[in-house]
Amino acid sequence: MHFDVIVLGSGPGGYVAAIRSSKLGLKTAIIEKDSIGGICLNWGCIPTKSLIKSANILQSIKKNGTLFGINPDSLKIDFSKIISNSRKSVERVKKGILFLMKKNGIHLIYGSAKLKKGKKIEIFRENKSVEIHSASNIIIATGSLPKIDKNIYDRKTIITYKEALTLSQAPKNMIIIGSGSVGLEFSYFYHSMGVNIMIIEMCEKLFPNGDDEISDYLKISFEKMGIKIYTSSYIKKIIRKENRVIVTIKDIHEKEFSLESDIVLYATGVVPNTQCLELEEIGIQTENKFIVVGNNYQTNIDGYYAIGDVINTPSLAHVASYEAISCVENIKGLDYLKIDYNNIPKCVYSFPEIASVGYTEKQSKDKGIKVKISKFPFSSLGKSISDGNTDGFVKVIFDSKYDEWIGCHMIGHHVTDLISEVVVARKLETTSYEMLSSIHPHPSLSESIIESIAMAYGKAIHF
Repeated sequence: MHFDVIVLGSGPGGYVAAIRSSKLGLKTAIIEKDSIGGICLNWGCIPTKSLIKSANILQSIKKNGTLFGINPDSLKIDFSKIISNSRKSVERVKKGILFLMKKNGIHLIYGSAKLKKGKKIEIFRENKSVEIHSASNIIIATGSLPKIDKNIYDRKTIITYKEALTLSQAPKNMIIIGSGSVGLEFSYFYHSMGVNIMIIEMCEKLFPNGDDEISDYLKISFEKMGIKIYTSSYIKKIIRKENRVIVTIKDIHEKEFSLESDIVLYATGVVPNTQCLELEEIGIQTENKFIVVGNNYQTNIDGYYAIGDVINTPSLAHVASYEAISCVENIKGLDYLKIDYNNIPKCVYSFPEIASVGYTEKQSKDKGIKVKISKFPFSSLGKSISDGNTDGFVKVIFDSKYDEWIGCHMIGHHVTDLISEVVVARKLETTSYEMLSSIHPHPSLSESIIESIAMAYGKAIHF
């Protein structure tokens, strides 16, 4: 069959591209190798948040149960049910996406795809070619794969996030390599399940891409929980011994020592999932494994586009979705949305949660910007005190010359919900004047944003 648009991959970039394409009147197909929804739905965003919700409930009762008249001593963890519930969440969301595919008349084709010249795509099932389709426009949205040495990856004792989501029982010990969002979220979840967690991070800071003060606060919080953290540490070797794994690391002082664990979870990032597409046959340009695209997400070959984790932009589900809309609207010839990549919210759903947007303090100063900076602690906020969750703070960064809000970094309870206000404000080029004259409800967590801005400008009331 011939289509106006064929989308490769059905993750948050792919299925959004397909739906927007169909709504614009384009005959659309989507090709999926595994399961609708891609990594985000099946092995990422959705199931991990279900697991973390279980951990949040457990930790909340342990921490504040007595305060609120609940006895935490008789708690019992049913690990298999927690895992099962996370898979049910996946199936529920998957049904919703399948309904949207049908509702919008999108042709859903299962199989492995290989790109052919002339805007054709060959579909394989069980390694056999079964059909060829063509399209006026092809969007590559095949996502990413975990970055791991395949020589040591055994899916039992050395695992990635996929296996970590489906363990039959919680191990006694787990080493987690890497402290990005995946490493931090699994650290928190498995620690809550009673697992002895050890984090190895090669950079100087835990959560190295975050603001320094956020990273420092997180490290203290994790260590208080009992999570062991080894920063500025490099892996020298990994040895499997019976059902155990021994990891030898070297720290910043050149000291070598070994850690022993039941399981090692690799959380060192992802790589673009393009190896089997045969991009070289089409002549599509890549750089460091990423597909090279222009401002409209078109590759160097006319009619071929790429979005999401296969291009060198932030590997986030919400980024892929907005790139999908921009890409399709460009194909249709509309005045498409241009994404401001410096106004992308980044969230970590550990406890405490982390949320940020814009420049960090270090980035601001490295650019030579004179800044006004302040922090407001949740321990001084009425809503946080009444909730029994006073950990963390909100940090704001303003350009002192132009009053531009150039960064905001939060750590604490529900900050992943609070950050959207900052994103909208920055999009509207809001200054401190507009923010301080916008009345926020009391008591609410959102007051922390206003209080932190007030502090930056010497107008603080509650701190």
